[in-house]
Amino acid sequence: MNQTPQTKTLLEQHNELRTKCLVYTRVMGYHRPVESFNIGKKGEHKQRTHFNEIKC
Repeated sequence: MNQTPQTKTLLEQHNELRTKCLVYTRVMGYHRPVESFNIGKKGEHKQRTHFNEIKC
């Protein structure tokens, strides 16, 4: 993700307000946090194609 200098400064100014975001993904029928994956599985997750489901 490329950040402009303005965005970088804004993020630094409000760093104390930021919280860690856990990303979960569905693996073998249940949800697991991505941070618990090994290096190979994390690489696979980064290569996945994400999509947005259109509402009816």
